[in-house]
Amino acid sequence: MVRTFIIDESLAKLVDKTTFLKTLNYIDSGLVKTPCLVIDGDKLARNAATIGRGIQNSKVFYAVKANPATEVLDFLNRQSLGFEISSTGELNVLAALNIAPDRIISSNPVKIPDFIAAAYSYGIRMFSLDSTTEVKKISVHAPGSSVYVRLSVPNEGSEWPLSKKFGVEIDDALSLILMSKDYGLNPVGVTFHVGSQCNNVYNWNIAVDKAGLVFDMAASAGVSLSVLNVGGGYPIKYTRDVPGVQIIEQNINKLIAQRFGRTMEIHLEPGRSMVGDAGIMVSRVTGKADRLNEKWLYIDVGVFNGLMESIGGIKYSYIVETTPHTAAKQHWVLAGPSCDSFDVIDKNVYLNEPEPGDIVLILSGGAYTISYASEFNGCAIPHTVIV
Repeated sequence: MVRTFIIDESLAKLVDKTTFLKTLNYIDSGLVKTPCLVIDGDKLARNAATIGRGIQNSKVFYAVKANPATEVLDFLNRQSLGFEISSTGELNVLAALNIAPDRIISSNPVKIPDFIAAAYSYGIRMFSLDSTTEVKKISVHAPGSSVYVRLSVPNEGSEWPLSKKFGVEIDDALSLILMSKDYGLNPVGVTFHVGSQCNNVYNWNIAVDKAGLVFDMAASAGVSLSVLNVGGGYPIKYTRDVPGVQIIEQNINKLIAQRFGRTMEIHLEPGRSMVGDAGIMVSRVTGKADRLNEKWLYIDVGVFNGLMESIGGIKYSYIVETTPHTAAKQHWVLAGPSCDSFDVIDKNVYLNEPEPGDIVLILSGGAYTISYASEFNGCAIPHTVIV
């Protein structure tokens, strides 16, 4: 059965044409069972080849939390990327793929002690921290390891701010660097995160400058730092255009050259920008209803089994299958499959009116979807396929 999807000009700007067509081909093959996350392998490979290219002496460590599907990790492993992890669960997945420990770092500033010990036993020697407690934990469970301090930096303009939970100011960063040395650790640098889905390029200006101050203060105290971890934050197109990887990296590269004036090791931790726009979530309409002057549309993937970020500010773009019974566009409340009233994906989305069984495509669904998904209410977690 060949299905038809009409994509207007505004949506065409938000999705890679090849990714879209490959998804349609997979649907037409009859193999698709919804909900399903279809990843375009060619697009994923292009992202892996592009991110980091614009920053001198950079190493890319994919943030596993963005999409921990074995299929994705195995694919990125074959692209020779590094990986950033935060838990024993993530470590176990990488270990099953025989990924070398020198390609793995952990940038979670507050780690479970058992995870630190497991990572150290595996051979991992790079950990972040932002507290005296963490210095002590790492010195016990991963003695002699290299550490980098998490700075607090502005997250304005980011759709998913991250800075309040983690990070320290400049003076505290220096104290932690000196304490780490006293505890037998090897302080090598600093890290920061400008916020996930960051649309404000200026955030990197402030962050790099703050990092430079810490480098200067550490040097004055007799500690030479050599690693700057700029985290992630590169945005992708959900409902509008965003600053591209090339623009962001040109800016970061220029900032580093101006502020530091020397070559050092730069670490990047892309997650969303690596897998987000390489994936399209394929779902089906399960029902619709009129309630209190609102039109409700229900699909088989929702807040609990894949679209958790929709409640935190991320808005997706949708394409509804076109059939002989497709009606005119309407304003819908879009809801997921569970019986929980919290399972509302979007309170106002403008879509053609479909019928139960019709397919709804959710664009840029590759990141922070299956990683949040649970089987709450017995609803299926989307399976992942790379095409």
